[in-house]
Amino acid sequence: MKTLTWDVDDVLNDLMRDWLRLWWLPQHPQCKLAYDEIRENPPERILCVPRETYLESLDAFRREHGPSLMPNAALLAWFQSHGHRFRHMALTTVPLHFADVSAAWVMKHFGNWIRSFNVVPSPRADAPHVQYDRSKAEFLDWLGTPDMMIDDNPKTIAEVGRSCIGTLLWPQPWNDSRLTPAQALEALARMD
Repeated sequence: MKTLTWDVDDVLNDLMRDWLRLWWLPQHPQCKLAYDEIRENPPERILCVPRETYLESLDAFRREHGPSLMPNAALLAWFQSHGHRFRHMALTTVPLHFADVSAAWVMKHFGNWIRSFNVVPSPRADAPHVQYDRSKAEFLDWLGTPDMMIDDNPKTIAEVGRSCIGTLLWPQPWNDSRLTPAQALEALARMD
């Protein structure tokens, strides 16, 4: 049975879309940025703010809305139809002080299939932590080779791909995936 490794934010959920719609735009009515215009992640350059400002806003959104984020409906339907054919694990880069919220969210929505939650902490200046791995690729090298990594970050996909792990770049405006979400799910369903 193949093992699929899933990124959480912007794959299993729509964190960036929800943050923009529910948090950033209401607090910055002068900003007319549409979600499809976010061509970089993190988007601080597009927003014309320092990275710290963006991260503080994202963290405040996580604190208030993280537990209530809705799962990606198409992915949830895919898991219901095909999830039993694979083993699944989550691997995310969330600030360590939100890892419990992220883990609870994954287990609430995908716990019927995802049985392992792992985090490579996203650094925050005010929250130092012990660093075991600098990237998801380093974590997966330590863990052993799963069969596939599904992530929206092109850098992660490139790093993981160098270690003979299959990769699927989840389509988002900030990456160059040539697949639609439906096509990406079809490709995963065809895996033996």
